[in-house]
Amino acid sequence: MEYLTIKEMPEDTRPRERLEHFGPGALSNQELLAITISTGIVKDGQKYTAIDLATQVLNHFDGLKGVAQADFPQLKGVPGIGSAKACQIMAAFELGKRVAMFFAANKPIIRTPTDIFEYFRDQMSLLTREVFRVVALDTKNRIIKDQVISEGTLNASIVHPRDVFRMAVVNSAANLILMHNHPSGDPTPSSEDVSITRRLVESGTMMDIPVLDHIIIAGGKFVSMKELRLM
Repeated sequence: MEYLTIKEMPEDTRPRERLEHFGPGALSNQELLAITISTGIVKDGQKYTAIDLATQVLNHFDGLKGVAQADFPQLKGVPGIGSAKACQIMAAFELGKRVAMFFAANKPIIRTPTDIFEYFRDQMSLLTREVFRVVALDTKNRIIKDQVISEGTLNASIVHPRDVFRMAVVNSAANLILMHNHPSGDPTPSSEDVSITRRLVESGTMMDIPVLDHIIIAGGKFVSMKELRLM
């Protein structure tokens, strides 16, 4: 059987070159799987690139989750996928599973407002300007990702639901915690803090991504807006 390599594809469509230029996050599932598959095939006079085979595999198993759950015989049952390619696919997914297990084991679980304060106190308490941060949680309230959304005096014009929930969707968050600091040293929520929080809570309800709390940190002190019943 003759093989068709990714290098024979037009340069601007080669997954490897696209990964080098734009990073892995810019690639589709098909492109990432094509890099794993590595080569295409020529069968019965018809050329199939690695992208073609990757698309075929994803369609056969109804998406990435199905591919991840497929065993060796099932992968070999896909036309064009022999033993070597099946091994490559299984090895790549196994590495992904092991990495996921490592991060899951090392994610802090947020059970109380104190947990979030203790985790971020060193990052937030000594800042000299206001920083608004969003913490994405999984279904077990483990931290997936935290991201600074804005810097400067907190107001509705610089904290937009679009930015907050884009971060949540990209990271597949089940819940969110909002957080910002008061450089003044007084963690008492302002009227603007309350207004922004309620707006984001409402957006979270519509998006089905609940906002669990808004923590305000000031020096070595903090308040939970949920505990203050201001949400």
